[in-house]
Amino acid sequence: MKVRPGSHLANLLYLLSVSGEFPSKSLNILGDERTMKAMVHKMESAHDFRLNSDDTILRTKLFQLSGKSGDRTIRLYKGALGILNELHPNALEYYMKAFPYNRFSGNQSCITRNHRVGEAMVVCMMAGINVFPYMLPKLQKESIQHIVLKEPCFYISRHIKSIMESEYNKTKFTRVAGLMFCPGVSYAVYNARNDVMNWSGDGEIRAMMDLSAIVRMNAANFLSKTGHIHEVSSVLLMGTDANAAMKTLIGSDTSRKQHTRMDKIYPYVHFVPLNRDGADLVRILTLPDWNERLLRVLFKPEQINRGYSSVEFDARYDGRYAFSHLDSDIARIIRFRDVLKIHNSERGAEGREQMQFDVVCFTWQAEFLRKYLGGLVRLRPVDMGRVLKVLRI
Repeated sequence: MKVRPGSHLANLLYLLSVSGEFPSKSLNILGDERTMKAMVHKMESAHDFRLNSDDTILRTKLFQLSGKSGDRTIRLYKGALGILNELHPNALEYYMKAFPYNRFSGNQSCITRNHRVGEAMVVCMMAGINVFPYMLPKLQKESIQHIVLKEPCFYISRHIKSIMESEYNKTKFTRVAGLMFCPGVSYAVYNARNDVMNWSGDGEIRAMMDLSAIVRMNAANFLSKTGHIHEVSSVLLMGTDANAAMKTLIGSDTSRKQHTRMDKIYPYVHFVPLNRDGADLVRILTLPDWNERLLRVLFKPEQINRGYSSVEFDARYDGRYAFSHLDSDIARIIRFRDVLKIHNSERGAEGREQMQFDVVCFTWQAEFLRKYLGGLVRLRPVDMGRVLKVLRI
């Protein structure tokens, strides 16, 4: 047996070479859940693998599972580590430095942290983004340079922390799953899974500032037309539940520190579901000038709004206003709902007609928006596949 490049088996091996472990219940992100679980189960038994490096036969198991049935974690079997050399010349060396002696902590918080990073990596992998540290240029903090690749790339939090570790405590980046570089923008990546994140704002403000410093030091003359980027202002907030993600944003409403809310630290918070729809969304959000390209897909040039309004909208046609949620920016949808409620209330008190809104969304966003926006707007769901086709992705 050989590990075929591009196969489900190869993808899982690549993933574990960096994340160390991965939750069994999230295998559906990589492929068909039944197929993936059958493959993992099969590889819990010993098989003969032909190694390309020296044409020898290695008989070994590939995976071992531990934990309770509801939250089992997949790890590499110790005898299978030699197969990492089949993936990349530096894969085994990286793995051994990250996970010495192939040992893992039994502490649930450590396992969960690895799972959060692994799931974020898979979504980015499925979007065609390079996520493997041993294939990426090493970041630095000595001077302003152009280090990163020209195409989108994702650096996991462990790599980011290794740059700052001599000056900062080890808990600084525990909530950040990683940092993504794209043409025109950079994203801090968080993974809430199905939880409401207990957001500790002061630490996250410092984390945002440190991420911004890393961007400035390693992406000179790359991320903006002016050649400068002052801060990381956008987040990819991954998770299984948009409602939980929304509660993460507004959960600190009663706090005295309103400046520490997630959408105060990062004005743009794009919710990315932990599935194939999320991977397709990431593909869109990493395109150059993605926002303008989405508007051109949805509206005619003369319909697109280029001005200012007290209530934010993207286009106007037939006496109605249109707001696009294809970017899945939940911070923006919060601002939109709050302002629209106030605006229409004032219009109603004055006896004027209320603004009629269409909200354009992907079909998988419709249920969440129907509950959140109620009867304030009319939804216009569009198919993700159609949008990708028009964008030529």
